[in-house]
Amino acid sequence: MNDRTIRFIKSRFQDYYKTAPIALPDHLPHREWAFILYDDMPEKFMRRHKAFGSAGEALDYLAAMAPAHVYSSTAYYEYPSARKMIDKNWLGAELIFDLDADHLPGAPNSYADMLEHVRKETLKLLDFLLDDFGFSEDELELVFSGGRGYHFHVRSPKVLGLDSSERREIVNYISGRDLDFRYFFKDVAMDGDFGSGSKSYMGQKNVPVKCTLVGYESGWGKRIARYLTDYMRGETEKRYKKDMFPELRQNEDIGESKVKKIIKIAQNEGALEDILQQGRLDFDVRNFKEIAEYFMQESKDNFTTRFGASVDEPVTGDIKRLIRVPGSLHGGSGMQVKKLELSELEGFRPLEDAVVFGEVPVKLTVSKPFSVQLKGKDLRVEEGIQEVPEYAAVYLMCRGVAEYGQ
Repeated sequence: MNDRTIRFIKSRFQDYYKTAPIALPDHLPHREWAFILYDDMPEKFMRRHKAFGSAGEALDYLAAMAPAHVYSSTAYYEYPSARKMIDKNWLGAELIFDLDADHLPGAPNSYADMLEHVRKETLKLLDFLLDDFGFSEDELELVFSGGRGYHFHVRSPKVLGLDSSERREIVNYISGRDLDFRYFFKDVAMDGDFGSGSKSYMGQKNVPVKCTLVGYESGWGKRIARYLTDYMRGETEKRYKKDMFPELRQNEDIGESKVKKIIKIAQNEGALEDILQQGRLDFDVRNFKEIAEYFMQESKDNFTTRFGASVDEPVTGDIKRLIRVPGSLHGGSGMQVKKLELSELEGFRPLEDAVVFGEVPVKLTVSKPFSVQLKGKDLRVEEGIQEVPEYAAVYLMCRGVAEYGQ
């Protein structure tokens, strides 16, 4: 990025910051701030250990300096501007989740498809935060990073004092890394009189039992129930019965006769609803519980990829992390680091909704062919002098594929 390009970008950022909707963090005087300034380009030197005593002071700084990148600490400090971390006196930290397309398995190459992929992953994480952990919507802040993903800030008092190892355990849970299916598939003693035909259970004789899926109402138990029933429904859609349940047919202990009975269960919508609504596993198939557990173990990677959420573990485990400030601009894209209501995530389209610059034509010198979708338009530029709308020009210059002017 040459000097003329830096001057142009900084002027556009400066105009933006005069009226920008900056979502300042709570407990502002206890936050450390950090900046990468265009004045320091191209070294990208980070200026940190900055603190602001008021909202006006912070906003005036942004309007005057027009930084390329703006960060604040996820931690609260007694002395946030202290030069040494040990002198800041850590008071607690938000629980942070960073979902970045670079860290997701199977992410597409197209920027638009990549952002859609990470948005879906973010929806999965939201389910964990609301359902499994029981955080209220008021305790969550969702932010589009302005680049390749999303951030969740959890500000519940219950998490502020967690250490790094405890935060990593949370990542393990939501990723399904240490999931043990043996916990979910169990024989459970039934209430009522012990009658004829009952079984032995846990060393006791004549105790009636049922096979059940533990915790089917929520959390991982609910996800297992959904995965099992989706799998069974999918297999019955095959044209020939001989092609159904190949994973189970591979196991010599299961046998053809059991597979045939499982096909009948899978073709019975009522039986599948019993798994979903009651956690039922006591069908007329010997050891159906063990068969279901075997299948889940064999398909664990597929299951955790589908239902687990992939987050950047070092970010969550870091209790002194710096993270982008909502409402600021991302110096690598020119897009807004945008705070979202949770209800907005489903329909959010970052390449339209996070673009803040206008349509004024700008001349550029493009260094290499490049294509991107912005504001619902497919934009492709070739090497050489091009004229594009300002929003596209800012994006291309921030990405380093074009310089301002000709």
